[in-house]
Amino acid sequence: ETFEMLIRLAENYTSTLFCNAYRNMAAEATVHVQEFFTDVGLFLFGTDISTEEFVNRFFDTLFPVVYNHVINPGPTDISLEYAECLRVARRDIRPFGNVPKKAVGQMGRALLPSRTFLQALNLGIEVINTTDHLRFSKDCSRALLRMQYCPHCQGLTLSKPCMGYCLNIIRGCLAAVAEVDLHWRGYIQSLEELSGAMSGAYDIEHVLLNFHSLVNDALVQARINGPELFEQVNKICGPPVRKPKESPGCSFDQNKDNQGLKMFSRDSEETLANRRKEFISHLQLYRAFYGGLADQLCGNELAAADGLPCWNGEDVVTRY
Repeated sequence: ETFEMLIRLAENYTSTLFCNAYRNMAAEATVHVQEFFTDVGLFLFGTDISTEEFVNRFFDTLFPVVYNHVINPGPTDISLEYAECLRVARRDIRPFGNVPKKAVGQMGRALLPSRTFLQALNLGIEVINTTDHLRFSKDCSRALLRMQYCPHCQGLTLSKPCMGYCLNIIRGCLAAVAEVDLHWRGYIQSLEELSGAMSGAYDIEHVLLNFHSLVNDALVQARINGPELFEQVNKICGPPVRKPKESPGCSFDQNKDNQGLKMFSRDSEETLANRRKEFISHLQLYRAFYGGLADQLCGNELAAADGLPCWNGEDVVTRY
């Protein structure tokens, strides 16, 4: 949900840029902005698509809109065929300079660790769910019965098992779970390293919420190089073929998710980076969970405290 909120905010920031600074093309551009951030979400949640491909597709589809409204505006719109020619020619003409290449680098470096992080969390949930319901062997069941209920047959209802006796039984019953311990520790260490790779200049929050600045840089560059771009386009696509103009106003609701904008303020403690660090610090407390499960069970509830009379499997003794 946090990642989904982040994507939605980044989309809103980018759409707001068009509404505020490029209102005449906002309605057309916002469609491409929505498609771009849909692709961001698809990649982040595991769909097999290329970041380079969808970043380039965004700038490819944006170029005809920019040409029509900024580079060569006219009383009528360019035709669909002419727009397609511009879309295909964008990578050769390079109207946005190095901005698309920069965006490809940032998105690739920011999204891949985050995608892997989400996949890793799902893996952790699977491990926990798998080990949540254990089936004990007959030998284990007999040993548990002897440990917890056999003293009742002698009227010793208040006697708890000796600590050493309890540990022997529970460790034997949880031997299969203990095998998970080494891998679980490695898993948590990997999550720590992965979390570290998600920080700094390629922090997903920083990259997504500043994508609108990259788009603005691209548009400024296209406007500055307008005359030169006009000549290049004429050579490749010929003079513009036009059709009756359709220019709907800006339909984007800028008030949408204002609460979310506050929540994700860069000064706020509720940043994704802080949430991630807090989560990792909590997870570190459970690094030895599977290896120490028998000790937790016996120490917390099953066994008698040290120094107290306890059940050793046959009788109540003062020392095991």
